[in-house]
Amino acid sequence: MKKIILLIIPFLFWGCEKKTDNILDPQTSNYQVTWVSYFNSFQYAIGDSSAVFFLQINPSSDVQKAYFNIYSPDNDMINTSPVVLYDDGNTIHGDRTSGDNVFSNKFPFSQSYLNGNYQARYFITSNDGITNQVAIHNFIYENGQNNIAPVISNLTAPDTVEVLAPNSLILLSIEAADANGLNDIKSVSFISYRPDGTTNGNKVELNDDGNSANGDAAADDGIYSVVIQVTPSNTKGTYKFVFQATDRGNKLSNTIEHHITLK
Repeated sequence: MKKIILLIIPFLFWGCEKKTDNILDPQTSNYQVTWVSYFNSFQYAIGDSSAVFFLQINPSSDVQKAYFNIYSPDNDMINTSPVVLYDDGNTIHGDRTSGDNVFSNKFPFSQSYLNGNYQARYFITSNDGITNQVAIHNFIYENGQNNIAPVISNLTAPDTVEVLAPNSLILLSIEAADANGLNDIKSVSFISYRPDGTTNGNKVELNDDGNSANGDAAADDGIYSVVIQVTPSNTKGTYKFVFQATDRGNKLSNTIEHHITLK
């Protein structure tokens, strides 16, 4: 079944965001998590791109292993395997004192990683083999590269559409590029304006996911597409569409304006 978007129908997007880093379950099994990494931001530095992550666990005698995973702004895990935390006093692990119940390790950040909000998720496996997620740590990573605004071009859209019953489908496609890489593009969208110039102001997103339901031929090729539906009940006349892209640093691209006349 094709995924379609009704023209000039309002769209509402709801979401929630955890506002604070926290210990998820301070009393778990026979140990207690009392402290977790707390830096709010981290910036790439040439020669030393590692950040130190840690948990304080009291007592730690029931802990078989403590580790964490790091998730990017796309919610992709960036470490290839769990990063084990150590309480060995070894500076290689970023641990200051052996046996103080503070488990630490370093993780190196690449300059190729996206700017934006990251999350470290901490886990403990107790001696009975049970693993629990015990804490999270949200922070902002800056890769040190100058953020350049995206650019959109090569819009593909009809100029005129004859509306037939029960509906007519319109495919819209546009290319988007970003000097910081395609992964830096957060969204490509348009706002439509009715023939009388009014608009509900809602942005309709185009997709580069390779899903034919969205009218997209190939994923991650920089071509964003969407299929919209018009019906005989839509007001006839000329509609204005204004396209724009936004990157993860919230920089805006150029805009492209296109008019489609419904007959």
